[in-house]
Amino acid sequence: MRGTRAQTNTGRKEGVNLNKQQKQKKETTIDSYYSPNGTEGERSANDKPEIPANWIQAVEELKTQLREAEDNWEKNLKIKISHLETEALELKQENSVLKAKIIQLENEAKEMKDEAKEMKDEIKRMKDSLQRNSDQKGKDDQKAKDEIQSLRTRVKQLESSDLTRQHDTIRQNKKNEKIEENVKHLIHKTDDLENHSRRDNLRIIGLPEDHDKRKSLDIILEEIIQENCPEILEQEGKVEIERIHRSPPVFNPQLTTPRNVIAKFKNNQIKEQVLQAAKKKPFRYHGNMVRITQDLSASTLKDRKAWNMIFRKARELGLQPRIKYPSKLTIFLQGKVWSFNTTEEFQAFINKRPDLNRKFEVQPQNSRESSKGLMIPCSFQGHHA
Repeated sequence: MRGTRAQTNTGRKEGVNLNKQQKQKKETTIDSYYSPNGTEGERSANDKPEIPANWIQAVEELKTQLREAEDNWEKNLKIKISHLETEALELKQENSVLKAKIIQLENEAKEMKDEAKEMKDEIKRMKDSLQRNSDQKGKDDQKAKDEIQSLRTRVKQLESSDLTRQHDTIRQNKKNEKIEENVKHLIHKTDDLENHSRRDNLRIIGLPEDHDKRKSLDIILEEIIQENCPEILEQEGKVEIERIHRSPPVFNPQLTTPRNVIAKFKNNQIKEQVLQAAKKKPFRYHGNMVRITQDLSASTLKDRKAWNMIFRKARELGLQPRIKYPSKLTIFLQGKVWSFNTTEEFQAFINKRPDLNRKFEVQPQNSRESSKGLMIPCSFQGHHA
């Protein structure tokens, strides 16, 4: 469109120049022809024919109209030239703007070209990086596959080893169970042997230790027998003691009760007579209550101690409780003797008898002495046979 406007303006300028040339030609012809001072008039003044007056007037009017037309034409021409100049200036400004835009577009194109080049380089680098990553991934995948295969092999080996270990464990558990049975049997045999080794011993409980400062323990024991069952001394004479001592041998000042006295008799029959006499009535020595029981191993005493609460309650209920060797409880109920090896057996027995269960009201507690599930007072040290 701008090119069309430029061509139009060029055509207008050429038309203006042609009109100027024609005007000058017309002016020269008319003036020179009708002017009294013109060259043509001078050359043919004598030969010019007579012209009618109305023609001259018409010519003058025509000349006047021509001048007016020329003035209007010049005026219009100037206006058109001014418009053309204005348009030319606008075109020049537009041209400058276009040049600036062209320069800007060229710069942008250059920048885009540079960016395209950078992007191309970046794409190339990314492609190279992806290729390297792909190669590395392939290596990693292969390495992972190798590791997985190695782990599978190891898992199979471990499973096989674990299966072997399980079989070994089963065999070892069976051996351990057998060993535990043997150990229990040996412990039982050991306790039984220890109890048999103590069968000639008596344990004296509650004897004050200040008596030891005045007399020896064997004399004190003879005085206890003389005071509580003199018929034994009358029948057997002097009681022979093989060994007598306090247990434990070292005195602990923190103890509030006197240590027990262990006496080993040379004659088992005398020992049994003294023990039976102690079951029939409580023994005293110089006004102090003493208790005489069979000397047993520590484990047997512990097992018997578990029956303490049950034994006392059964005695209050008139069930005639007895502790048989080594630690078996017997009671007399409804004309029949019932025997129990463990406190669990006794608990299961009274659970089947609600009336008896309410009377006992045996409650379990967490303690070393109540490991069999019953409340056991720690002060119980004796036994009943």
